[in-house]
Amino acid sequence: MSVSLKRWYVIAWLFGLVFYFLDYVVRSAPAVMIPELVNNFSTTELKLVSLIGTYYYTYSTCSLIAGIALDKFGGKKSLFAGALILGVGCLLFLASAYSGGVVGRLLQGAGCAFAFPGCVYLASKGFSSKSLATAVGFTQCIGMLGGTAGQFVVGPWVEQGVNIDTFWLWSGIITVITAFCLFFVTPGEKQAEAKPGENVKKVGYLEPYKIVFKNPQSWLCGLISGLLFAPTTIFAMTWGVAFFQKDKGFLFHDAAITSAMVAFGWVFGCPVLGFITDKIGRRKPVLVGGAFLMILSFLQLVYLPELYPAKISMFIFGLGSGAAMIPYSIIKEANPDYVKGSATGAINFITFGVTTLVSPLFSRWFGKSLDASSGEIHFQHSILFWIAGIVLAVLISLLLKETGSKAQAQALTA
Repeated sequence: MSVSLKRWYVIAWLFGLVFYFLDYVVRSAPAVMIPELVNNFSTTELKLVSLIGTYYYTYSTCSLIAGIALDKFGGKKSLFAGALILGVGCLLFLASAYSGGVVGRLLQGAGCAFAFPGCVYLASKGFSSKSLATAVGFTQCIGMLGGTAGQFVVGPWVEQGVNIDTFWLWSGIITVITAFCLFFVTPGEKQAEAKPGENVKKVGYLEPYKIVFKNPQSWLCGLISGLLFAPTTIFAMTWGVAFFQKDKGFLFHDAAITSAMVAFGWVFGCPVLGFITDKIGRRKPVLVGGAFLMILSFLQLVYLPELYPAKISMFIFGLGSGAAMIPYSIIKEANPDYVKGSATGAINFITFGVTTLVSPLFSRWFGKSLDASSGEIHFQHSILFWIAGIVLAVLISLLLKETGSKAQAQALTA
């Protein structure tokens, strides 16, 4: 690939980052406007949280479609379609009917499913393999900036009385504009080609997923990432504000800021941990280290809350949870290059499939009892639920094969 073409892919990747930033703004913002959305859709808080959670139904399933689309049609058409769908989903949130909100949230999840795989796809075209994990980490950093803005910025806006319709209107307009920018900037391309020696003669629309899903390492990567992602997507970005308000007695402003600190921690944790894995040429030590940092920060929050403020605890948790992105590099290295789009789609599907399964469990066991059992014990039990999931992720990671540059070099010389 020529240098000039690589440069265009990098430029397209930058526009993809805007799409991914908007993805996380839209994903996290409902957590700080729950009372307003309850009134807007004329529903209950529990039903609204269920509505918000429908995002992950289409996000996980459409991740598979995104992977196929990227491998078959390239980034130009795929990212345009995804961003356009997200924009329409945001505009549908202007409807006052509950059914309109459900459709809008489903479309938001479907559109956002194209953002991260698309950015990784463009990064893999524009950057060398030696800096890919760093680029992926930076991509997630931008996403988490969006998650932070969705709570840090939108929360105070809502508190000051800004109409939520204004937020959803401009979110939709900006996303649609981004869709057209991606369409005009991203280079057109044919179906992704394999490297010399790789057999792709019979690769059809579903064949890439047969390759990815037949690889046990793909499933391990998805399960690990899902278990590390769930505390941020379900707890911090959905339930966190309510739990800190009702269990810990925080004011709305403090609860919103505390929950947002997880995403803020990701802003630093994702690129730093990605850089470290590239630097040392190893994936697993950084993955396990990040998971242990998550566990320690949650244990401190529950059992030594006076040691330092909850905001710091959640920030440290966010730093460690940047490790959830490392399996995204591993799965690409554990599968052939010509299925890289599908590999990212597959791990997104598994990761957020885990979220889709865990979310109703957490809601049933801890969300329903939030008002009736509010207090420190209820908060502790909810946090221990997430710690158990992180411990399981660490145990599964022991089964992963090392795919870092040092391991690859050793395999070549063996």
